[in-house]
Amino acid sequence: MASSRGNNIMVPEAKAALDKFKMESASEVGVNLKQGYNGDLTSREAGSIGGQMVKKMIQKYENDLK
Repeated sequence: MASSRGNNIMVPEAKAALDKFKMESASEVGVNLKQGYNGDLTSREAGSIGGQMVKKMIQKYENDLK
């Protein structure tokens, strides 16, 4: 029996903020991300978006420590 624990958002209200953050990060790395399904992205493009998001989260965390 398969479990569907994958991409469930713990706080539904955060979905819009996460989507906005993802779109901003995609724009910053030059990836054309559209609303909805983006299955045509290459692994490199998807990875660059995720990497940019992590980079920005780390920068914010480090700035908050100061």
